[in-house]
Amino acid sequence: MTSPTSLTAYVQAIGLRGPGLEGWLAAQGVLAGGTPYRPERTVLPAANRLPPAERRRVGPVVKIALAVADEALSQVTPDGAGIPTIFTSSGGDGENYNVICSTLASDDRALSPTRFHNSVHNAPSGYWSIASGDRAPSQVLCAHDGSFAAGLLEAFTQLALDGGRVAVVAYEADYPAPLRAVRPIPDAFGVALVLAAVPDAQARFKLTIELGDSAIDALAEPALEALRLAIPSARALPLATLMARGESGSCVLEYLPGSSLRVEVAPCS
Repeated sequence: MTSPTSLTAYVQAIGLRGPGLEGWLAAQGVLAGGTPYRPERTVLPAANRLPPAERRRVGPVVKIALAVADEALSQVTPDGAGIPTIFTSSGGDGENYNVICSTLASDDRALSPTRFHNSVHNAPSGYWSIASGDRAPSQVLCAHDGSFAAGLLEAFTQLALDGGRVAVVAYEADYPAPLRAVRPIPDAFGVALVLAAVPDAQARFKLTIELGDSAIDALAEPALEALRLAIPSARALPLATLMARGESGSCVLEYLPGSSLRVEVAPCS
């Protein structure tokens, strides 16, 4: 039985990509423990669904966001369109910020319009709309290292109020020097979940979430735990691990300082 302060939703599809994890199907074997984890640079697919002009302008943060959004959403609708989205990231496009700051600190401060366009936090959401033709509502969030949990909370709240479906897309890309000295994100990582308010034939897992202050769960595999700690969107890995194993259980995810998010997981079949 859920408590008065808990919310429930159903996972219909999953997308995941990060260092040594090339898509959800490949990641399942690693996270379930059947395949050894080999950390390697994240493979970023080309944003082929974008028109050529837009494709040339995007950097790693847009590529990782679109890759996992497409992987998850294409499983439930042919073109990935028509479902409201929530894009959430701890900081956005660090590579682009670095170029902008370097330009503004130089003698020639003429800033590329493309650089400025890509600097806004909702750029990946906008590019997704262009790539998919999606006109459904989209929210864009930032909650530092708790951004994945913030995205889940927003999604569950929307489903409780409006029903239907919503996709959460959490993503990061690496920060170059000198920004990496103060924000040491070493590589790109993204995860996407398509969630529904009620179960149907596509439901794979029932999730129940509740805010609290319990200790955050770590991963038993040292290399995966290092990944979880290194990249904010990889804070999703304890939840992804439970789903990869097809197990009932719970995990506690990082949220804001002094709070955490407990997620109960139960397979639907």
